[in-house]
Amino acid sequence: MKTLALILAGGRGTRLDILSENRAKPSVPFAGKFRLIDFALSNCVNSGIYDIGVLTQYLPLSLNDHIGIGKPWDLDRRMGGVTILQPYTGRKGGWYQGTAHAVYQNINFIKKHNPKYVVVLSGDHVYKMNYDEMISFHTEKNADLTIATQRVAWEDAHQFGILEANNNMQIVDFKEKPENPPSNLASMGIYVFTADVLIEKLESFCDQENSDFGHHIIPEMIENNNVFAYEYKGYWKDVGTLKSFWETNLSLTDPLPELNLYDKNWRIHTRTEEEPPVKFGSKGRAIASLISNGSIINGVVENSVISPGVIIEEGAVVRDSIIFNNTIVKKDSIVCKCIVDKDVVVGENCHIGFGNDYTPNLEKSDLLTNGLTVIAKKAHIPANTQIGRNCRILSYVNHDDFQDEIVSSGSTVRHDTKDEVYMLNVVK
Repeated sequence: MKTLALILAGGRGTRLDILSENRAKPSVPFAGKFRLIDFALSNCVNSGIYDIGVLTQYLPLSLNDHIGIGKPWDLDRRMGGVTILQPYTGRKGGWYQGTAHAVYQNINFIKKHNPKYVVVLSGDHVYKMNYDEMISFHTEKNADLTIATQRVAWEDAHQFGILEANNNMQIVDFKEKPENPPSNLASMGIYVFTADVLIEKLESFCDQENSDFGHHIIPEMIENNNVFAYEYKGYWKDVGTLKSFWETNLSLTDPLPELNLYDKNWRIHTRTEEEPPVKFGSKGRAIASLISNGSIINGVVENSVISPGVIIEEGAVVRDSIIFNNTIVKKDSIVCKCIVDKDVVVGENCHIGFGNDYTPNLEKSDLLTNGLTVIAKKAHIPANTQIGRNCRILSYVNHDDFQDEIVSSGSTVRHDTKDEVYMLNVVK
């Protein structure tokens, strides 16, 4: 039974704020050496699915570069393999307007492959799942659509598409992010369609106004087709917010984390650049942390995730933080409860994430409230700078962009340009 997988990887990921400012959400680094999209791609090949389309849109360059011809996932094949599907102009072309519209725009790709089943996946969730087991469930139920589901905490249910199912797991109702959820059975954004039914539904109902699976296609199918819930009880996380992204990364430093990245029977593959081994200096040490290749640790790393090529100089301390590729934390600096993006330089004797002032970020009060400070790509933090909690330090800031050595909690610092002043440094 031929199966085609379509990975929706065009999302901007606005709740990840400045981490997705210059990249698509699925290409955001995770667990040191991986990208978020590695999980969907690896799950496909581990499930025996080698016909894959990746639907991109927002800032796709780094994602395209990461996937390439698919060699790390054994997808560089003459027959099948991975295809990058970008929006196009022309007959019925244009920007993707929603999840269903994105698939509809690539309906000829589906017809060309002529699959029995189409698996539609999100490219930005963290999980390990055998899709073959879900397809078997779909076949046994003689379903037209099967939706992977998981029980979530009741207080979080309003953030998900919520399903109601009968004793046979047939779905009888679906509500997209309801204010008062009738159940806590949440859609995981993983769908198995019988291919001819999917094509018929897209051609009959999908256009730019009816463009989303959750709002348009699924409710219609529940009314008129056999739609079932496949309850998945394994590990699955939606890392769509800065808080969940930070927590999920740091959970990997637990002695026995829920997500086992060391399972040789279900490897998570990724594109890896050649890097030398990790090096620890005479005073360097790491406690309960993930340290990636190419890193040089001369300071102390505690309960943190360190990506490839990071340098922690002598006397520096990194605690409860995520540090992306090729960042340098210089001598005697402290980085506490931070996410630091690629190619950042933290100058000597800085303290990032200091104090007990938990004022929410004044620009993004809905995103930064728990004390987490985020520093974007290629920022340069001057020596002796103190940055409080819930701060946002945007890309390319440098010495001239800091009005004072102290950046108060809740502040945002932007880079100055000649034409326009982007500086916003709130000092109380």
